[in-house]
Amino acid sequence: MLAAYLAAAIGAPVAVRLLGRRAFLVLALLPLAGLAWALRWTTAVMDGDGPAETTRWVPQLQMDLAFRLDTLSWLMALLVTGVGALVFVYSAGYFSSRAGGLGRFAGVLTAFAGSMLGLVTTDDMLLLYVFWELTTVTSYLLIGHYADRKASRRAAMQAIVVTTFGGLSMLVGLIVLGESAETYRISEVVAHPPSGTAVTVAVVLLLVGAISKSALVPFHFWLPSAMAAPTPVSAYLHAAAMVKAGVYLVARFAPGFGELGVWRAIVMTLGAWTLVHGGYRALRQYDLKLVLAFGTVSQLGLLVMLVGTANQAAALAGLAMVGAHAMFKAALFLTVGVVDAATGSRDLRRLEGVGRALPLTATVGALATASMIGLPPFAGYVAKEAAIEALLHEGGTATGVAVLVAMVVGSALTVAYGLRFWFGAFGPRVRGAVPLPEPDDGHWPPLTVSRPSLLLVGPAALLAVLGLAAALVPQLGENLLAPHAATYPGEPGHLALWAGVGPALGLTALVLAGGALLFWQRVRVEEWQHRLPVRVDADLAYRRMMRRLDDVAADVTGLTQRGSLPFYLGTILVVFVLLDGGAIISGAPPLTEWRAWDTPVQVIAGGITAAAAVLAARARRRLKAILLSGVSGYGMAALFLLYGAPDLALTQVLVETVTLIVLVLVLRRLPPYFSVRPLAGSRWVRLGIGVAVGLAVGALAVLAPGARTAPPVSADFPEQAYVYGGGKNVVNVTLVDIRAWDTMGEISVLLVAATGVASLIFIRRRSGEILRLRDVEEGAVVVWGGTRDPMAALRRRGLESPARPGRPGTPGTAGEEGAVHPPASGEAPPEPQGLGEVLRAGRTLAPQRRSVIFEVVVRLAFHSMIVVAVFLLFSGHNQPGGGFVAGLLVGIALAVRYLVGGRYELGEAAPVHPGLLLGSGLFLSAGVGLVAIVLGGSVLQSVILEVDVPVLGHVKLVTSLFFDIGVFLVVIGLVLDLLRSLGAEIDRHAEDDERRREEERSREGVPA
Repeated sequence: MLAAYLAAAIGAPVAVRLLGRRAFLVLALLPLAGLAWALRWTTAVMDGDGPAETTRWVPQLQMDLAFRLDTLSWLMALLVTGVGALVFVYSAGYFSSRAGGLGRFAGVLTAFAGSMLGLVTTDDMLLLYVFWELTTVTSYLLIGHYADRKASRRAAMQAIVVTTFGGLSMLVGLIVLGESAETYRISEVVAHPPSGTAVTVAVVLLLVGAISKSALVPFHFWLPSAMAAPTPVSAYLHAAAMVKAGVYLVARFAPGFGELGVWRAIVMTLGAWTLVHGGYRALRQYDLKLVLAFGTVSQLGLLVMLVGTANQAAALAGLAMVGAHAMFKAALFLTVGVVDAATGSRDLRRLEGVGRALPLTATVGALATASMIGLPPFAGYVAKEAAIEALLHEGGTATGVAVLVAMVVGSALTVAYGLRFWFGAFGPRVRGAVPLPEPDDGHWPPLTVSRPSLLLVGPAALLAVLGLAAALVPQLGENLLAPHAATYPGEPGHLALWAGVGPALGLTALVLAGGALLFWQRVRVEEWQHRLPVRVDADLAYRRMMRRLDDVAADVTGLTQRGSLPFYLGTILVVFVLLDGGAIISGAPPLTEWRAWDTPVQVIAGGITAAAAVLAARARRRLKAILLSGVSGYGMAALFLLYGAPDLALTQVLVETVTLIVLVLVLRRLPPYFSVRPLAGSRWVRLGIGVAVGLAVGALAVLAPGARTAPPVSADFPEQAYVYGGGKNVVNVTLVDIRAWDTMGEISVLLVAATGVASLIFIRRRSGEILRLRDVEEGAVVVWGGTRDPMAALRRRGLESPARPGRPGTPGTAGEEGAVHPPASGEAPPEPQGLGEVLRAGRTLAPQRRSVIFEVVVRLAFHSMIVVAVFLLFSGHNQPGGGFVAGLLVGIALAVRYLVGGRYELGEAAPVHPGLLLGSGLFLSAGVGLVAIVLGGSVLQSVILEVDVPVLGHVKLVTSLFFDIGVFLVVIGLVLDLLRSLGAEIDRHAEDDERRREEERSREGVPA
């Protein structure tokens, strides 16, 4: 079922695009199938033999795909699927055929329905949290459906902030409970609840999640604001599904923890407070949806109070009320949608004569309202009678009396706002304490009532009739719900349409009379409410708290994010020294045997490295600092080599070379000297931080071996590298097999970094054509992408490359983006000379910028470097090398081609877009990782193929070679993207700047 919901959510936008709003009718078949599935298991659930399935998912977290259908989950599944199917049908008639965003709405609503079904059927606490947050996210998207309206955006944000806060609190509680009980099975935790202080704290955190989701005080304010959502959302999420998640959570864990003092205090206090507060606020609302919203808040308090009580009779009444509430409240929300669609208004002070114009809708509203206020013979009456009876039997204590009084007062308020709702919607116009605001044009247009579609009235009518039918067979409801109620302590209760004359019936009569009196005196009640000052407004408190949070965040950001890289780095290093030094001082491990050096050469290499680092920190010229840091890096490579790590040494040399090239390219657009030097005091601070970090790292390196308590995992790497990875080079096999996930993450970061750097540099649209030879011929740019000899093609068109780019008046002046313009008329292009044939784009360079020795060396060495790189790539599995090193070597080869011939030469040397290399490399590495799954292995596991090939003999092929090729392509793409952005693109910017300056000088008559 859950897989079907996922597939339907993904396909819903396509269905809406093809079928329009009729797609909702097709999507309604899915919750309808879920309803049939739940009904099929009714007998088995009543017998305690419902379905249960478990599939291992994340064993390390004890997290399983565990599902179980018992009485409580069966009841919730009926509500989620049954009401959900009707809401989907209702949506087909509610939305206009021209409404925007219906595809997204349908997909999110389907995803919410599936998430809610998973939430109420799972038997794993961690999986419960996953579904819990899925409902949070999807409800956020549904509440904010009208994204162009400020009220919708604000309501959606408020809902997700409040419910996410509660969800995170609940997660902590679930983890503490799971660890205390040594199991994350909900059924096992409830059957054998752990105890202790930690469990008590966990229970409180669990209730925070429940009361935030079910909008109990003090988190009640988000639910009325959420009425900015479309009516189907209100009918589904805020009547039958999302807000019931908190009630479900309380009902699920109450049998195990309901007798805890802290549980009873929270549930009873907040439940009773919310019951009365919500009903009180509903009496002063003029919007039909807000009347129902505050009424929902009130009844959620009643539901939590009943199912959270450690009393079997109250629990039975609470479960019956859960079902009744879902039916009558969803029907009422749907009825409001009908009235709104028919009249264009939900304000009680404008509506008049709607009942006469819409008699069927008024009848449906009357049936649902009668159930809500507890009139016989409706389901709401049966549940409330059972609840009052249960509280009367428990009323021997002060707490019991207080809860009973809250129940009576809250029920009377329910009667009052229920009558207010129905008469306001379908009776004569309501005169309120607050007059109807005047519209902008000074008068309201006459109210017209249109006939609603049967798709709008039908779902509400069915729910209202079900509320009547359920009350006529109370014994059936008791038999269905009693198995879960029996898990509570105390005496069993009963559901009955007529329980005889007694205190419960008297209190019911008092409730109805008191509610009718409040409705009769509604104008005076409203006036009294408006005169009564409001001491605490939860919604206002929330907004002020969020503003204060924004202010604090801005202050903290201003204090810490100062735009100073030395400050950031210094903060990180100081924290490291404090933590590291504190750990060493508090309990330093014993000092193991160690040697300062093996040979004096290591001392020399280390001294050069340290001296270069110190001089780099003291250098004032940028170029000097970069070269000295390069010396320090090469010194590190020498140390690696002297310690017998040729792979690391080779990688360090190549990385250092590429880094030097990139930094030198960047220096061309920076001043030669560091513009700001730290003050003398700041220098001493930096020196102190540097010395402290050096000592801390040194101490850590010396003392860490003595802290080892287990054999290092690397001890088994050589054997694993050969047996499982099929290679003798431990370093390379570790990268592509043993720790392939790390490498996958690293090349992903490289791809993102390359894309980010290039995006910062390129102003115009990124294109590999920028780097290719081009010319302007009759106003059109011609790109020499497919020409084998671009210079010959250039000559055939009577064009030649500029003698000096950007110098007007010379043959072949460079144009926009480096385009080559025709020479002056009458000038014959010069014949190619020997030096120009050394490079593909040598003719684009000015003579004074060319180096004969450099060009000849590059021409001789370039292809050799490529061949060596390929050798390193294929030999890296058993010898020093690998895809990373090979890619760096190819990158250096491309860099020297760029350095000797400029950006056009780079385009000829690598006529491919870097993005293609980056994407292909990542795709190849990931694709090879999935091959092992097809062959029965795990992701990124190497597959070894051994075959005998004629002539070649025995061949051993390891699939991680292709992973290495992917790394090879990613590294080449990274270097190429850096050369294009930091090299070629900056060249083009410089040429454009120089050309503009010379054009300005020529206009002013200044000689070049």
